[in-house]
Amino acid sequence: MAASELVGKRQAYYKGRITAFVILSCTVAATGGILFGYDLGISGGVTSMEPFLKKFFPDVYAEMHEKNSHATSNYCKFDSQLLSTFTSSLYVAGLFASLCASWVTQAFGRRTSMLLGGAFFMAGAVLGALAINVYMLILGRVLLGIGVGFTNQSVPLYLSEMAPPEHRGAINNGFFFFVGLGTLSANLINYGTQKIHSGWGWRISIGLAVIPATILALGTLFLPETPTSLIQRTDSVHKATATLQKIRGTDDVQAELDHLIAAGGISKAAQHPLLTIMRRKYRPQLVMAILIPFFKHMTGIAAITFYSPLIFRSMGLEESSSLLSAVITGVIDVGFILIAMTVVDRVGRRTLFIVGGVQMSATHVTVGGILATQLGDHGGVGKGYAYMVLVLVCVYIAGFGLSWGPLAWLVPTEIFPLEIRSVGQSIVVAVVLLLASIVGQTLLPMLCHLRCGVFFFFGGWTLIMTVFVILFVPETKNMPMEKMDQIWREHWFWKKVVGEDEEEARKDSVNDTMI
Repeated sequence: MAASELVGKRQAYYKGRITAFVILSCTVAATGGILFGYDLGISGGVTSMEPFLKKFFPDVYAEMHEKNSHATSNYCKFDSQLLSTFTSSLYVAGLFASLCASWVTQAFGRRTSMLLGGAFFMAGAVLGALAINVYMLILGRVLLGIGVGFTNQSVPLYLSEMAPPEHRGAINNGFFFFVGLGTLSANLINYGTQKIHSGWGWRISIGLAVIPATILALGTLFLPETPTSLIQRTDSVHKATATLQKIRGTDDVQAELDHLIAAGGISKAAQHPLLTIMRRKYRPQLVMAILIPFFKHMTGIAAITFYSPLIFRSMGLEESSSLLSAVITGVIDVGFILIAMTVVDRVGRRTLFIVGGVQMSATHVTVGGILATQLGDHGGVGKGYAYMVLVLVCVYIAGFGLSWGPLAWLVPTEIFPLEIRSVGQSIVVAVVLLLASIVGQTLLPMLCHLRCGVFFFFGGWTLIMTVFVILFVPETKNMPMEKMDQIWREHWFWKKVVGEDEEEARKDSVNDTMI
């Protein structure tokens, strides 16, 4: 059956509805996104707080208060390798943790990985809040990174596997909604704690990460394992059936169960998932697992999320004004993620990718143009131009929240067949965190050397990725995950790749029979 026919006849395949049990389970699981978002917001905020800089990064603090205004360029005031290491250490740790999480998630289930992620994040938050030197601070960041690696690998899989296909986009986008909510919460907390002049403000900001981590760790103890994971790891079809009936709100789940059992059989036969995903028949999924998270970072979101308070301070806004600007962009982000959740299963993934890409590219170029003409190496810009940049940043954030923000997590999680799902998601998370660490380590030097050109750089990449979506990303809305392979066989380009694997598949089948 053609993929388009399958989408149109979705109700003929699976029965069920969104139940309160699914909503509750997915809400608890999606709090894993708060951990990632909270850290994104906190790291950008505390690094603009003067007591934090004075204690751990005195060179940066001295540059900020340099009386000779011509000593340092506006674009270079925060260029510190140690400060960049503080930011990127989390993502390096998370990268390696996500690869370990692949094995844990497949062997012990999605819940175990989420529980470990919450526990590591709690430990990192406590250590960071109590830090007395930069080494203790960075070690806390490493523990936070391990927590992020485990949760980012397991939570999106959990959400996609629990959701009915026709609502998978909205439920999976809940993860990124919580990422945005975590970032907004961090920005609000930073705005409040920067007014604490005793030096405890940044400690409170970092330490409050314990709250969402505790909610995730304790809440996970009461969550059910996904039916997909139960089929994949055990032979308990009865338990998987009972769980599936409970989350779908109906006893008529045989069609979906049959597809899960078939996918589970293939998964158990795949002894080496990392080698399996390299096969030609999985080439589209592997390409998407690498390029979609790569492109997400090349939107330039790190320039906004990590360092927007620093950028606004470089433009002449005061500390409180720069942090308030981060709060405003956080509100815009959460609002447009909610819009994406509402429309993603109706208008589809491709439309949102394209609209958001064009919007972000245009704003990057416009911001770069304003900075090129109004902000030199020294001095500031008029408040009118500063607030104009803030408005444009909000337009950019709206485009990101509508498209590449949530969709870069959604699309990869729904395209992997079960036999490569865990390792595929680990590759996605590894690329996300690798790029985050690279951008975190290089963005401040890029800002220093390229100056306003950094916005033209990201604007060009955003245009490239929009063209990539138009040419190579098929629509996945409403397609059951167990039937997702059919979209590649209908695509104008990918059918030339996976279609040629039929011969290989037949040979493998013959070899397995002979063995």
